[in-house]
Amino acid sequence: MPKTKPKLKSKSEAERSGGRRPRADAQRNIDTLLEAAKAVFAESGVDAPVREIADRAGVGIGTVYRHFPNRSDLVAGVFRREVDACADAAGSLAAAHPPEDALTRWLHRYAGFIATKRGLAAALHSGDPAFSPLPAYFRQQLEPALKSLLDAAEVTGAIRSDVEPYELLHAVASLCAPAHGPNPGQVQRMIELLIDGLRFRGASKNERKRARK
Repeated sequence: MPKTKPKLKSKSEAERSGGRRPRADAQRNIDTLLEAAKAVFAESGVDAPVREIADRAGVGIGTVYRHFPNRSDLVAGVFRREVDACADAAGSLAAAHPPEDALTRWLHRYAGFIATKRGLAAALHSGDPAFSPLPAYFRQQLEPALKSLLDAAEVTGAIRSDVEPYELLHAVASLCAPAHGPNPGQVQRMIELLIDGLRFRGASKNERKRARK
C-alpha cells in the first residue's frame, strides 16, 4: 500500500512548532512584514488590505502569503513580536536602572503596549482558533519578566511583597481601557498611583526596620 505523503506545513506553522529557522534574508522579510503590519494595523485596523501591508514593506503580495498564509498568522505574528519586545525590555531596564526605577519604567512601557494594541485585542478575542494559544503565550513571556523586576525591587525594600505578577498585569491592562476611549495622560497618572500603592507597604516596612535599630 503506497504511503501517504505528509501534509506540508506553512512556514509560520513550522517556525511555531520548533522547525528550522528561516534563512537570514527570509528572516529580514518576516521582520519587515511584521513591522509594516504593525504600522498598518495601528492606522487602518487588522482588516486592512494585505496589499497595503505589502506596499508598506516594499515586497510583493506573494511574499506576504508565503510567510503568512492567513491573515490570522500575520495578526498573531505581530502580537507575539510585540509581546517579546515588551518582555525583553525588562532585562534591558534592569541592567540600566535601580530596581524600583526599572519596575516603574517597565510598567509604563507595558501600559503603552496595551494602549496601542486595542485593535489587535479585538481580533484576538474574536473566537478564531488560530489565536487560542496567544493568551498563554502572553502570560508565559510577560509574567516572568515582571516577576524579575518585582523580586529585585522587593529585595531592596522599595515595594510591598504580596503582589502577584498576573494581578499587576491585569490591573494595568484595566487602567488602559477607560469607558470613553484612551486618555494617555490619565492612564499614566493612574499608573503612577498604582506604583505608589506598591511602594506604600515597602516604605512602612523600611520604617519599622529603622525603628528597631
